[in-house]
Amino acid sequence: MAMSNEQIKSNLLKLRDDVEEFQIIQSGKESKRVDGLYQPSSREIILHNKNHETDNELMYTAIHEFAHHIQFTEAKVPISAKSHSADFFSLFHQLLIQAERIGIYENEFAKFPDFLELTEKIKREFMKQNGERMKEFGKMLLEAKELCAKYNLSFTDYLDRIISMPRNSAAAMIKSFKLDLNPDVGFENMRQLVSIPNKEQRKQAEADLLAGKSPAMVTMEYKRKPKPPDPVELLTREKQRIEKTIDSLTRRLQDIEQRLNRFGED
Repeated sequence: MAMSNEQIKSNLLKLRDDVEEFQIIQSGKESKRVDGLYQPSSREIILHNKNHETDNELMYTAIHEFAHHIQFTEAKVPISAKSHSADFFSLFHQLLIQAERIGIYENEFAKFPDFLELTEKIKREFMKQNGERMKEFGKMLLEAKELCAKYNLSFTDYLDRIISMPRNSAAAMIKSFKLDLNPDVGFENMRQLVSIPNKEQRKQAEADLLAGKSPAMVTMEYKRKPKPPDPVELLTREKQRIEKTIDSLTRRLQDIEQRLNRFGED
């Protein structure tokens, strides 16, 4: 028996009950474009239920659109209701993890033994090995950097012209070696980890990735928070801007008055 709109909404409110009012609408249709969508003006989550074969698939789409509802209604500044930023995926993945934990959604990827076997092979033989190779590469690049210093040569020029390698990639590899990151996370995640300056936070982020948190979740949790602006500094800058504007307008006014006076003399 298919889930009703009320059952779907009840499940979503088990994930977050402190949200703005919203409605669930099952369209009764099949769509080749999207499985569901969120209408911000009416706060409606529309699910094309004919696209889904199981209630579990339907809940996945409902949670996705619910994340849009939360992000849109709680944003401090206006955002698109269709935004798929790292912030959105961090929220969406958190909701999925919570949904799995309380039993209203089942991880589809964990159902099939052959899929689980392939996933482990990808992690073991490709992600881990790629991470190990990139750390070794970083060690070699560090040696090249030291040789450049020894012979008074430019390391950036060596990267640019001799081995034709982007500087950011080289820096990430060198850091991954110097920081002794765990290659099990894969090199792309290692690139993310090297951007976390705090050692304890970096280790925790590494553990979070190994525990199954998504890169988006780690990005949002450990990204550098902007320093709050000093209100006195903001007011001082605004005062200076206004003073410059007044000075500019005063000079412009004086110029116009002088031109008018010349017309009067004629």
